[in-house]
Amino acid sequence: MIRKERYQHVLDYFRQSMPTVDTELQYGSVFQLLVAVMLSAQCTDKRVNMVTPELFRHLPDARTMASVEPEDVLEYIKSVSYPNSKARHLVDMARYLVEHHGGEVPQDMDELLKLPGVGRKTANVIQAVAFGQAAMAVDTHVFRVSHRLGLVPEKANTPAKVEQELVKNIPKEDIPRAHHWLLLHGRYVCMARKPHCDKCPLAQWCQFLS
Repeated sequence: MIRKERYQHVLDYFRQSMPTVDTELQYGSVFQLLVAVMLSAQCTDKRVNMVTPELFRHLPDARTMASVEPEDVLEYIKSVSYPNSKARHLVDMARYLVEHHGGEVPQDMDELLKLPGVGRKTANVIQAVAFGQAAMAVDTHVFRVSHRLGLVPEKANTPAKVEQELVKNIPKEDIPRAHHWLLLHGRYVCMARKPHCDKCPLAQWCQFLS
């Protein structure tokens, strides 16, 4: 099966089974989404959703978060992974937003990447989820599923290369949803250690099983 056919089958399945999909992170504004995505690095969305309600109750926007110190943020996020560095990044990020963007999260990729603690994956999530742009965030789930399904070649051995391949082959209007499709499939079906291949609706097109 050529790669173009794999994309067609996989995308058709997701379009029919998950026409509406969104992040599992809970947030009330673009700033809060950015904070939640930063906290989710090497941490589960479930854990992040446990700490953000209290964090956002006290520090709901960039200006309030910019006015405190990292140790103040740490009190609310100490149960997530790498809490000390994340607390520092969050305060620095909030202060940068206040100083350079009036406290608002920018849409431009270059400007997003200037924010302390924000890498390309986080910036892509913000562009796709908050602003509806055709941006493809590649995390460990998306990277793994893309390779197992044969959507990308073996030489696409970095997140950036996988991103390029996916964006090149997925229609622009599907890209914001496609990140969630692949991520959720990797989170609940195509897990790293014990994938549920016997229950996978994509098994007949999966390169991992062939």
